[in-house]
Amino acid sequence: MIARLTPLFSGLALDRADHLRSQPQALESLSTSCRVVRVDREGRLGANAAGDCLHVELSAQFSSMWQQASFLGLHQQQAWFSIVSDEPATDVPQWLDLRTAAARFDGFHAGVGAYARALALWQQRTRFCSVCAGALVLARAGHVAHCPHCNTEHFPRTDPAVIVVISNGDSILLARQASWPERRYSLIAGFVEPGESLEDAVLREAMEEVGLPLTDCRYIASQPWPFPASLMLGFSAEAPLQAPRIGSELEDALWITASELRVAIADRRLLPPPRLSISRLLLDGWLAQWPD
Repeated sequence: MIARLTPLFSGLALDRADHLRSQPQALESLSTSCRVVRVDREGRLGANAAGDCLHVELSAQFSSMWQQASFLGLHQQQAWFSIVSDEPATDVPQWLDLRTAAARFDGFHAGVGAYARALALWQQRTRFCSVCAGALVLARAGHVAHCPHCNTEHFPRTDPAVIVVISNGDSILLARQASWPERRYSLIAGFVEPGESLEDAVLREAMEEVGLPLTDCRYIASQPWPFPASLMLGFSAEAPLQAPRIGSELEDALWITASELRVAIADRRLLPPPRLSISRLLLDGWLAQWPD
């Protein structure tokens, strides 16, 4: 069994302090001494000059801007906010996309950056009411989009997606899409459909993509994946050791043993998923069960 895992962006040591979102006076008092994360319209994060940490502002000038900011939470009794810059601000040393930033930042700054990016992109893509088409107004410190016309409240969207380690003894099933970099293989994954449980989504995706029935489906861990608004839910399952029937979404799928996989990765005949993703964490966790 794969051990419990903590993917990147998970386990963020930030108290989101939901009760403060509806207390403007309290937020205003916190804004006089706070941390401010900058996000641009493309979802890039302001980074320091070395590119290994968020560019975090601590400025009294922010106290006049806090109403345009989103309240992220409290860390060590200090408030954290985020602000979206219409244009990449020239006073920020550099702007990094989240994938690049996550590879350089420590866990806390990567998690805060992912949170700020996800919230900013939702706000930009939720400008009009889906009920009456009226213009929306952000409320509750950036976490609700309120429609003053029909009184509907819209909340940040998260799209659940499942990803699964399919194995049989010391063999694992890997697959690749044609759009991926050459030689890259990963795990079976897909979005959860309306009216579907997570386990049912795992079974359906495996049947659609590789034509294999699964048994012993077990939840392992989850990862926020703000590209732009997903939550990856990791599972393990077993399947019969038979040739996969490749569906329309895949270019290739194959069974490979743990020892063969290690050699293929070392020889770069097979590229595993990027290290920041839960798919790589699940793959490495499975490999750890089969030491050389």
